[in-house]
Amino acid sequence: MTSARDVLTPASLSMLQMIADAGSFAAAARNLDMVPSALTYRVRQIEDALDVLLFDRSSRQAKLTQAGAELLREGQNLLVEVDAIANRVKRVATGWEPQLTIAVDSIIDRSTVMELCESFYQLNPPTRLKLRGETLSGTLEALTSGQADLALGAVMDGSGTTGLQREKLGTVYFAFAVAPHHPLANVQQALSDQLIRSYRAVAIADSVQLGSSVSIGLLHGQDVFTVADLPSKLDAQVRGLGVGFLPTCVAQPYIDSGRLVEKKVERAQQQVQSYYVWRQTKASQQGRALQWWLDQLQSPTTRASLLGQRASLP
Repeated sequence: MTSARDVLTPASLSMLQMIADAGSFAAAARNLDMVPSALTYRVRQIEDALDVLLFDRSSRQAKLTQAGAELLREGQNLLVEVDAIANRVKRVATGWEPQLTIAVDSIIDRSTVMELCESFYQLNPPTRLKLRGETLSGTLEALTSGQADLALGAVMDGSGTTGLQREKLGTVYFAFAVAPHHPLANVQQALSDQLIRSYRAVAIADSVQLGSSVSIGLLHGQDVFTVADLPSKLDAQVRGLGVGFLPTCVAQPYIDSGRLVEKKVERAQQQVQSYYVWRQTKASQQGRALQWWLDQLQSPTTRASLLGQRASLP
């Protein structure tokens, strides 16, 4: 039995539109260089497959039924999409990837990412962009598992990972911050780990799916309030729900305004090296979309902005 997919082709939709525009099967048949009986037979096939009447045949005019009018309305959208797909395929053949997925760590400045996306789309590329929000080990895992093509803000150990290329984004420094009404805010001396351990910490959940998760600045045995992302961690610490290290670039405006208090701690200053990472391929096999992003990341200003910092002057 003929199915709707068999009959709803771009050619058949154009034929139905021709009949509707001509106002009769005879006129449409002349325009299409067909005999009227052949045209009528093809329309019957479509109607049988859909189990609806597309034209009212009670008069000599070919008048669309409500179902026929709806089919042509939706059919026009389908034809536009077919043309768009054809154009995308042609452009992808020039070296653009169909889709580029970017894993964005929670430490990365979202406004800068969106500015880069805006610049990318101004090229009118055929590549679809997809952003994945990740945290800590999950950022690199998205790349190694094949779920992303580029990772921004990955934390890596010195050994590296086979098959990946990486470049430094920059060093992220952390400040230990508490709310002004938190008990630790009034302690004068540098905070010891023993003292910090007695208060709840706020931590971001590692988005890693496989393998071991990573934590920064947590103490063994400390009560932990785990949140989904960096904005939530900042909000929780401003509310006094816990304490912990925050990227200096994020915390500084709140410290300057008095909404957070930076405290000295006895341990060494927390800092991590942040990278952008992509899968290693031959230059001839690298897509143009990925290459565009890598070109932008060569700029010190862009790298600093992604970490919420100002580029260092030479």
